[in-house]
Amino acid sequence: MLDATKAATRPAHAPADHPKVPAGKVGILLANLGTPDNYDYWSMRRYLNEFLSDRRVIDYSPWLWQPLLQLVILTKRPFSSGEAYKSIWNEEAGESPLMTITKAQTAKIETAMRARYGDQVEVDFCMRYGNPSTKSKVRALTEKGCRRILFFPLYPHYAGATSATANDAFFRALMDEKWQPTARTVDPYFEHPLYIEALAQSIERRYAEMETKPDILVCSYHGVPKRYLLEGDPYHCQCQKTTRLLKERLGWDDTQITTTFQSRFGPEEWLKPYTVEEVARLAEEDGKKNIAVCAPAFSADCIETLEEINEEIKESFEEAGGEHFTYIPCLNDDDAHITALSTVIEENLDGWLD
Repeated sequence: MLDATKAATRPAHAPADHPKVPAGKVGILLANLGTPDNYDYWSMRRYLNEFLSDRRVIDYSPWLWQPLLQLVILTKRPFSSGEAYKSIWNEEAGESPLMTITKAQTAKIETAMRARYGDQVEVDFCMRYGNPSTKSKVRALTEKGCRRILFFPLYPHYAGATSATANDAFFRALMDEKWQPTARTVDPYFEHPLYIEALAQSIERRYAEMETKPDILVCSYHGVPKRYLLEGDPYHCQCQKTTRLLKERLGWDDTQITTTFQSRFGPEEWLKPYTVEEVARLAEEDGKKNIAVCAPAFSADCIETLEEINEEIKESFEEAGGEHFTYIPCLNDDDAHITALSTVIEENLDGWLD
């Protein structure tokens, strides 16, 4: 086991002028998607350029995609995206809700890890796009003496455009380290019993507060092109399993819960049904006038939940005749969620720390 209780020391048998080496620790690096530094045009453009230039996100040929991105999309989209971010921005803290929540999650997980492992661990977070960058946080952990790093993308479900690209950034950061730490990445936790339990508890609490129970719960997951599924990405199957396990834990039948996909981008077909269309259909064709929506694929509320679900998708439902729309927030820094994430971390530290 690593002994992080000792201060930096000179290696045994080293000459007197050899620099002291920090005692080895284990770094735990949480990673989320990212956030712009602000909602002004240039902040949004920098963020969107980094995000939409990622070949894991948009895998079209750069020769075709980059001219369209640079000359068309990035001249217009920063304005509309900036307005969307402005509508949810945490003005008091000067940051997006995703940043605020990720900081809170990290602080609670750090408290749990300190209670479990003491000074043997260092806990921090990074963003795949924007700041703080993965590279800067890998460097910070190695400078604190972390000879092993557990990298934890905060996505319950694996997708090339989320978990894989986060891991890509982590591995690229390791390439720049003179003395590379040993590394592990965390598997998706979409079926972990404590994650399912945390989801179920959040829904039960919200339902208990309602005078009239929703006709159906819509589990809205972030979408990906259907082509990705056909090419082997397991995301769709993992989302469906989460909904099934949640349904079984709640003791519901198929009429009380459904799976949809949101945030479609571009001309090709994405995973269906599309949330924005399905909520309208539920109101118009199925007569579901009272629905609730949750977002199990997001570990923290962000632009896709606070603005897209709670504004755009809600509007689609109400324009189709829906009467009562309830958004159930992400698990965020809820204690049951922190327990689930901390347990996943402990399981992945097996063999590194007792």
